[in-house]
Formats: sequence, C-alpha cells, structure tokens
Amino acid sequence: MSSVRNGPSVPLPPEDEAVADPSWADDGPSHPHHDPRELAARFEDEKPGRTLSGPVGIVVTAATVGIALLALRQVFFPLAQGSKYYLIIFLAGVLPVVFLAYPADLPIPRRARTEDHTEGRAGDRAPADGTADRPAGGPTVVDWVLAAAALVSCLYPVLPVALGSGGGGYDAFLDRQGLLVPLDVAMGTVLLLLLLEACRRTTGWILPAVCLLFLAYGYYGGLLPQSWPVAHAGLDFDQLVDAFYNSDSGFYGTPLDVAASYIVLFTIYGAVLDLSGAGRFFVELSAAAFRRSRTAAGRTAVASGFLLGTVSGSGAATTVSIGAVTWPILRRAGYPAERAGGMLAAAGVGAILSPPTLGAAAFIIAEYLGVSYLQVLGWATVPTILYYLGILLSVEIDARRSGVRPVVIDTGSAWRLLGRFGYHFLSLIVIVVVLAVGASATKAVVIATVLAAALSFLDRRHRLTPRRLVAALGNGVRGVLAVSAVCAAAGIITATTTKTGLGPQAAALLVGGARTVSAEPAVVLALTALLAAVALSLLGLAVPVTASFVIGWVIIGPALLDLGVAAPAAAMFVFYFAVLSEVSPPTALAAVAAAAVTGGRLVPTMWQTLRYALPAYLIPIAFVITPAGLGLLGIGGPVRIAVAGVVGALGVAVLAVAAGGWLPGVGPAGVPERLLGAFAGVTLLWLEPVPVAVGALAAAVMVAGVLVRRGSAGRAGGPSAGQPVHHGEETQ
Repeated sequence: MSSVRNGPSVPLPPEDEAVADPSWADDGPSHPHHDPRELAARFEDEKPGRTLSGPVGIVVTAATVGIALLALRQVFFPLAQGSKYYLIIFLAGVLPVVFLAYPADLPIPRRARTEDHTEGRAGDRAPADGTADRPAGGPTVVDWVLAAAALVSCLYPVLPVALGSGGGGYDAFLDRQGLLVPLDVAMGTVLLLLLLEACRRTTGWILPAVCLLFLAYGYYGGLLPQSWPVAHAGLDFDQLVDAFYNSDSGFYGTPLDVAASYIVLFTIYGAVLDLSGAGRFFVELSAAAFRRSRTAAGRTAVASGFLLGTVSGSGAATTVSIGAVTWPILRRAGYPAERAGGMLAAAGVGAILSPPTLGAAAFIIAEYLGVSYLQVLGWATVPTILYYLGILLSVEIDARRSGVRPVVIDTGSAWRLLGRFGYHFLSLIVIVVVLAVGASATKAVVIATVLAAALSFLDRRHRLTPRRLVAALGNGVRGVLAVSAVCAAAGIITATTTKTGLGPQAAALLVGGARTVSAEPAVVLALTALLAAVALSLLGLAVPVTASFVIGWVIIGPALLDLGVAAPAAAMFVFYFAVLSEVSPPTALAAVAAAAVTGGRLVPTMWQTLRYALPAYLIPIAFVITPAGLGLLGIGGPVRIAVAGVVGALGVAVLAVAAGGWLPGVGPAGVPERLLGAFAGVTLLWLEPVPVAVGALAAAVMVAGVLVRRGSAGRAGGPSAGQPVHHGEETQ
C-alpha cells in the first residue's frame, strides 16, 4: 500500500464546481465547462430546453406543480371516470407546457453535432461551451397559440358542452367511437399535428418522420400490390383519427399511461432525492470506498455510475454527473481523455439498466406483459451485475496495461459517510420492500418520495423547504414533458400497427429472411436475434429510447415470440438494444456527453465506450437464443439461475480480457489469445452444455497462451506480468 499512499492526493471538489472549474485537481490545462446540469441538458434528448423566469416561469411552475399534484392524487384517489379520463387531463396539462418550455428552433440535432465533431481539425474535439446549443428567449406568440390549441384539442373529449353534433362530454365522445363527427375528426387532426410538432421540438425530426411514415402506410397501404406481405385493405383518414383519438391503442394508449402513471412519479422522486443531496453522497461514498486502491480513480467512476443510476434512469445525465467529479481524478491518474470518456459513458448508460429505477421503457414492459414492476427489476438484476462486472474488469485491465498511476482520493472514511448520510439509501430500500409486500409501483415510489423529503431535514444544507419542494415537483414534471409527448405520439405507431396487422407481417418477413439461410430452428432463432439486434440498434440511432422500444416491440417482438422465445426474454432483449443507442456510433449520446466533459476526441471515445459496454451487446442475445438464457433473467429456479450467472460471469471476464489485451495477474495477451478469448466468450454465452464446454476449453487455452507468452517475454528480457506497459495516449 505504500506506493498508493505516496501517489498524488486528490480532494473531491466543492459541490457543483467540478465542471465549472476542473483545474482543482490538475495542474495542467483545463477546459472551460459550465454547470453539470447545463451540460447534461445539452445531451439529454428528453429534457426541457428553456429556462423560464418572470411571469412565464410562474405560469409554467404553477402548471407543472398542478400536474404533479394530480399525478400524486391519482395514486390514492383515482378519478371516478377512469384511467383514460385521467390521461386526457394529464395530456391537457403537459402538452401546452411543452410548447412553452421548448423553442421552435431546435438545437443542432445530435447526429449533426456528432458529424461536426468528427470532421477533424477544429471539430476534432467536443465543444466545451455549454451555451452553443442553449436556446434563448421566452415563448413567442406562436408558442402561446400552439399551447392554447393543445389545451383545447386535449380537453375537447371531456368538454361538457354540445357543439352541434360534437362535444357533449366524455361519455358522448366515447359513444361516437368508430362514428366520429366532423368536429371530432378536426380536433383529432389538430392534436395529431400538435403531437408531431411537440416531438419535433423535443427530439428532432426523426420521430415525427417515422410517425408520418406509419400514418402514410395506414392510409396508402391499400394501394400496395396485394401480393406483398405488408399490403392491407387500406384505411381512410377518419378511421385513422378514430384509432388515434378515440381508442385505447392511440394517443391515450399504454405508453402515455405509463408516462402519466409511473414515469412522472419516478421523475418527481428523482428530483426530490437530488435536492436532498443524495447524488453528491453517492459520489463521495464511491470515492471513499476506493480511495487507497491502485485503481481508485476508475473504480470510483464505475461505482458512482451505478449508485447514481439507481435514481437517475438517464444515461447522458448520469455520464455528465459522474464525469463532473471523477474526470479530474482520472486525468491525474493518467487516463487518456478518450479512454476516460469511454469509461464514463459506459458507466452512465448503466443508469438505464440499473434497478430500482430503470429507464422509462421498463415500465412499459410491465404494462405490456401484465406483470409487476418488481418482476421487471428482478429480470434486470443479473444482467446489471454482469454489465458492471465487465466494466470493472476493463478498468483493472486498463490500469495494468496502460500504467495508470495510483491516486489517493482525499475523502473521509466510507464508514463515517455511511453513518452520517447513509439514510439516503432508505428510500431506495423502501421501494423494493413495498413492492415485495404486494403494493403497486406507484404507491411504492410515492412513499419513497415522502420519506426522502422527510429525511432531507437531517442535512441542514439540503432541507426540502416549501420553496424547494415546489421546485422539486416542478422539476419532476418538466423532466417528463418530452417523454410524455413521445409516448402520446407513439400511439400513432401502435394504433396503425394494430389496425393494419403490420406486426405479424413484419415478424413473418424477419423470420423468413433467417429461414432463407437455414431451416435449422436453432440457426433460424440465432439469425433472427442478430437481425433484430441490428434493426433495433439502427432504430435507436434515430429515435429516443422509449420510442425505440415501442416500435421494436410491436414490429420485432412478434418475430421472437413466434419462434418460441419467452415474453420476458423478448421484452428485455428489445429493451436492452433500445437502451444501447446511447452508446452506439455514430450518435452515441452518452459518449458525446463524456467527450464534452473530458475534451477528448469523439470517435475514439465512442470506440472506447463500445469496448467497455461490450457485455451489454452480447448478454441480451443470450436471453433469446436458448431457454437456458432465462436464467440470466432470474427465471427457472435456483440451479438454472446460478449456472447462468456463473457461466455468464466467466464469459464476460473472458471478453474483457479479449477486448483489453491483458490477463490480470499474468500479463499481456497477444492477438491469437485475444481472438481465442473472443470466441470463448461468445461461445460461453450460448449457455448450453456443449457450447459451454467448448468455450471453457478455449478460455483455458487462452490462459495457457498468455502464460507461455509471459514466460517467453521473461526469458527474452521483456516486461513481466508485474510491470505495466505504458501506452501514453493510446486509445485503441
């Protein structure tokens, strides 16, 4: 331990100052960054764009707090008219605020931003200026008009006043299902256009374009040659509007129900927990736990990502939050900017995969499959452990391969921190306990929110006074504005798919494509899974995670189910590949955010992120290609779960060695050993007896090869296993 203690000592920065002034931990040049929250907003595709103040700010705060109180009331005292009535009121509150909170002139789309940063020369590094994409000014007259139109078109179905043959109240509107009058169609069309514009403002052009493509398919599908598998009888515009506006699969379908019933409550909980100081505590605890280890800097970044992810549910925001504090530590330890950025991005994306607050799509899984949210958390537990195991192993390998310097992180005792601020874990534990006793996820998170607010008074700096509580409620609802617009617009896709039967037809095409290669069922399933993974990855490059999951489930989900894949495995497969859009080039939102923090080159940062996140791309395929893969989801009994977990961990470890080129405790691995390790890791994840035996044998041969290589290097006078290989700024 002496070498660790003699290393440079790094203090943790004052709260909210790490990005604003990163020079606190480094004597070298620094990059001018803005507040972590501002930086996170630049890369979060589901965050409000404007900072509103004055009378407009008061109006928006009043609206968002009102929505929050309505959502909290709905948990214990639901509206007597039913859940759809509540969704109508919720959307009527949310959609107008979207037009006030988001400007019409969008920031540079993330794809364009990525291309700009990969051009080289001046664009070779991610911009550090947090104002480049920051919209300025308050709502315009057009914004107010659109907000008013959104309010009217949303409330029209519950309007108790008859307007000719239209209006007449909620029951009258429902009675006209399938027989809409012209005023109904007009209002539905207005809401359709407003939702497309809301999605354009919040996520860019791609999702509205996808919605319009489905709309065109529903309207013009009857003109396709009837011999085509995707042809259908065709729907007229009134039928489409009826499906969107007055059915349970359109605007007010499951995605919006999830946003209004679950996601908004979890974002409120996250806002309360953040204002109570939990985020800072998690980072400090991670630093204290590893402050005297050789790989303290890397371990702190990974552990911080996991702990923050339990309350964040956002990849890019978590990446920025942990990067704000840990990047200066990583830099002092000798990590190249690109490698550190890859580590931060991979750890941050784990936020969407980490219980107890997974990404928004996890709640949709629970609704689609009719299971409790606790079951979804159970399915995610083993994959999350394997994911972070892969990152930690990569950290250990990098530390030895690149000659990372030991760094002492100047913090207090971890036990002392736990004793003083460990109460921040209580609300997280309460969520799981309340779910375990059979209560709903909504009640669990409300109870946890109340507890977190009460516990905030144990820290004088973070007490939730009435003013701060209002801010937490408002911030929580503003955090769900964009996802609500996306979920409502997703109704265009789900309703069109349902009315036309596109899902089974697309599934048949996908499976048919696999069967053209082989008629062997196992091969067909494996090829279908690979094709589905590619399709979902490409889809995720263009649309947000929530929309990517919805589209993937209605199009690709049926293909997996038709081949006998269990519904939990199929749903989690789609979920994981929807999430991985955050780290998949060429967009890789979390990697872009990490590069902005570290100032590293963007493309190498993306490739480093892929290396760290490799298990997340392979483990979901193991869910579906064999029944044994259900053990990775905690399904199938203790023996299957234990075997799947152990074999999966071995596969992840071998893949980490193959990707990092170093076997911990032994020494560097050459190209032959790395190729053999890659083969072994992929084969092990097949989880059937014969592939597991072959993979284990290949892994043993790989280890033997590394041992032989070390012995040869020692006899030739090369570096031994205990001597790090210095690669300087190497990023491959």
